[in-house]
Amino acid sequence: MIRYDFSGKVALVTGSSRGIGAAILEQFARAGATCILHYWDDPNGSNRADAVAHAQKCSALGSTVHTYAADVRHTAEVNQLMAFIKEQVGGLDIVVNNAGILRDRTLRKMTEEDWDAVLDTNLDGVFRVCKASLDILRDQGRIVNIASIAGLFPFHGQANYAAAKAGVIALTKVLAKELARRKITVNAIAPGIVQTSMIGDIRPEMVAEYEKQIPIGRIGHPNDIAHVVLFLASEETEYLTGQVIPVTGGWF
Repeated sequence: MIRYDFSGKVALVTGSSRGIGAAILEQFARAGATCILHYWDDPNGSNRADAVAHAQKCSALGSTVHTYAADVRHTAEVNQLMAFIKEQVGGLDIVVNNAGILRDRTLRKMTEEDWDAVLDTNLDGVFRVCKASLDILRDQGRIVNIASIAGLFPFHGQANYAAAKAGVIALTKVLAKELARRKITVNAIAPGIVQTSMIGDIRPEMVAEYEKQIPIGRIGHPNDIAHVVLFLASEETEYLTGQVIPVTGGWF
């Protein structure tokens, strides 16, 4: 069932070849948006293969889907992404910053490379995409940043990830104030544990332990996050900005 109508809207979802990003893009496609599927072209080509397959799936739903590979760690590539979007579809209405990586280690074992890689992708990448999108993001647009519950309640072994996501939350609140005059809303979602390939295969006993702590009784699915993104991207949320929405099944 389609709950929202995004016909005539253009939505960019970074890191949308798989996982949460792919679920978000698919929901926008189901709701009639023109979709920009962004991915990082990794050396083994797995992201490219996933991007092609997912673009075909979303196109079959009746949506126009454009794919583009860019590394959010590089300003020039992000600027080229925005130039491509402007050339292909004229501009943007919705930006969803989802691209991210994990390099979990205790601080004693964490290298500077581990720290830099996560901050550069998960925080600096959001900054680059937001900044570059401002010239083509139309007034009354929407920015939704995928943060994490770790940005509010950090976990052991995630100093880099938690710091990056806390930074995303702070950036969200500042941008909400700066872009309010253009009626652009900026909000963040803080997912709890969501079953995706990024977190690997959680052992069944660990899943059971987590589910004991989550009032809803299960870990999250990508569509649990996607549905909240569409809500925040809808016209009905024009008075909701600068907020962080935990999507955790009642955890924390």
